[in-house]
Amino acid sequence: MSNAPRVVVADDQALVRTGFRMILDADGIDVVAEATDGAEAVDAVRRTRPDVVLMDIRMPDMDGLEATRRILGGSADAPRVVMLTTFDLDHYVYAALAAGASGFLLKDVTPEHLVAAVRTVRAGDALLAPAITRRLVERFAHRAPESASLHRDLAALTPRELEVLRLLAQGLSNAELAAGLHLSEATVKTHVSRVLAKLSLRDRAQAVVVAYETGLVTPGGPEAVGRERR
Repeated sequence: MSNAPRVVVADDQALVRTGFRMILDADGIDVVAEATDGAEAVDAVRRTRPDVVLMDIRMPDMDGLEATRRILGGSADAPRVVMLTTFDLDHYVYAALAAGASGFLLKDVTPEHLVAAVRTVRAGDALLAPAITRRLVERFAHRAPESASLHRDLAALTPRELEVLRLLAQGLSNAELAAGLHLSEATVKTHVSRVLAKLSLRDRAQAVVVAYETGLVTPGGPEAVGRERR
């Protein structure tokens, strides 16, 4: 039985769908369905049960944001959703992260980056370009009513877990967290897992949003200045 990721590509532009399918097929990644709008994407996910959905944000009829909410709402084994956009600092990208998307890609992504992105989110990691994600969240935190459901009571976290969440908002990797906190990577992974579990979050992308939405990190504040890296 193949262990290759199973992917649904949802985009109203045939050229984008065809191009992504060719790139993924060439790397042995199985595109199990294509969709031209959000409703088709929701139906395709129900029929094919993919690992990853590449979801265009702006589509006719039902857009990618609403489709993402429907796919991720109420299913414990929902696929990972990666948003496709032409503009990285997009209000809808922020709302999608708040809704549970695991990250976003620009449509002019290189073939290598596209393949790596699918494999990354399939493995359970968030797809975050830290500097871009931080700017995105800083711009739209507290402005998007769609994200209101993300507010969490941080009292459930220990002081160490709060520190880990604060550093996650800077986009640091587990290795960087471990170095900064003088802990092993295994211990850091345990702390991150506990933060996500206690706050009922899907992955690190939502954790970044929560850190800003709850005021743990403030836009433009000294704690929000992380390392500019890809």
